[in-house]
Amino acid sequence: MRTETVGRLALRDPVVVQENATIRDAVTAMRKNKLGCAIVLDRNRVPQGLFPESELTQLLSKNSAVVNEPISKHLKKDWPTVKITDPIARVLDALESRNVRFLIVVNEDGQLAGLTGQKGLMEYVAEHFPGQVNVQRIGGNPYPVDREGA
Repeated sequence: MRTETVGRLALRDPVVVQENATIRDAVTAMRKNKLGCAIVLDRNRVPQGLFPESELTQLLSKNSAVVNEPISKHLKKDWPTVKITDPIARVLDALESRNVRFLIVVNEDGQLAGLTGQKGLMEYVAEHFPGQVNVQRIGGNPYPVDREGA
């Protein structure tokens, strides 16, 4: 994980919305794409901020009319990003230190390349270290107990 790059992770296509979109527009796109965040880009495809579902929950608990406000008013502008050429270990560090689920991935020019996070990292670990990860489907039979597991 210290030598392989973020580009080796299965990056997700993010939900991208315009800065003048409403929170309702963003949430509709997030639900349609089954993703828990939306990103706003500038005209050069440089991320301007991220709107996570956790922000939506906090905002709705205070005022349900917030869904009609522009998303730009509620963007998290200091959201952590990683470069596609960074080591995968940087993803783990960022997720842990910032306590977030998603990371914006950018190319060398700072333009959006994709999205990764907890899911992308766990898929990488399960694929590359199958002997150390014990996976059981819900309702399925457990793997043999002599198998090394997480």
